Amino acid sequence: MITKGDKNKARLKRHLRVRKKINGTVARPRLSVFRSAKHMYAQLIDDVQGVTLAAASTQDKELTEAIGNGGSVEAARKVGELLAKRAQAKGVNQVVFDRGGYLYHGRIQALADAAREAGLEF
Repeated sequence: MITKGDKNKARLKRHLRVRKKINGTVARPRLSVFRSAKHMYAQLIDDVQGVTLAAASTQDKELTEAIGNGGSVEAARKVGELLAKRAQAKGVNQVVFDRGGYLYHGRIQALADAAREAGLEF
């Protein structure tokens, strides 16, 4: 029987495998995504300096009234739009997408598509 801990270990291994290949810079920060059962989190990270440039999640005050359930595809879309808006306010247009070991499917794909539509290039 596969337990939740085994699934998370496998995800973390996939995440490390992906992280060996991608790196965020000032010109092209890394768009890192984390999803839990109830919420979505995304942030732009400059790995050279170790700084978070912008972040958005379903727990932001701007989004909590607009969305009911933070674990839905629609909530992920709104997080992607909000992150893209905050990134462009900081002058960031190009990013490297880090799916965090998750399959590019469902909420992860919805967040990425919304960020692209809102103006981020990756």
